[in-house]
Amino acid sequence: MNKIHIIGSVGSGKTTLARRLSKELNIPFYELDNVVWERGEREDRRRSPEERDELLLTIIRSEQWIIEGVHLDWVGDSFQQADLIILVDPPYRTRQRQIIKRFFKQRMKLEASHYKPTFSIFRKMIEWNKIYETKNRQEILEALAPYKDKLLHIFNSNDVMLRKEE
Repeated sequence: MNKIHIIGSVGSGKTTLARRLSKELNIPFYELDNVVWERGEREDRRRSPEERDELLLTIIRSEQWIIEGVHLDWVGDSFQQADLIILVDPPYRTRQRQIIKRFFKQRMKLEASHYKPTFSIFRKMIEWNKIYETKNRQEILEALAPYKDKLLHIFNSNDVMLRKEE
């Protein structure tokens, strides 16, 4: 497995899983949020769709990658190129707890984030989680149906154990 795409809702554990697999398999990982946003010292800048798509294309043309994020509409090429697609899909309440836990850890500076952990972004994450449950989850399942032969649908990010081939 040299090319892995991890998808799931906010709070699902996809970034944690991507980091762990990256370390275990010695494969670089990329957060799709950082493909959408150019991170700046003072503030972030949203990339144009053309810039975003070109950056994603550069990543998926490389020999090894782990990509993670909830984005769906513009990442079809990475699904096609992936050796494995992992849908991290824990229950709604589990995701909700993870969002709350992460917010407080970030506010207390116990966990780093690419964004300022404001109450506004916290409320948005709670809302995104609800939208995922009522709408986005089904859209993702439908979009991934053509890839069922390389899809791993899990409900806990700790369920994935991959080994680097010698």
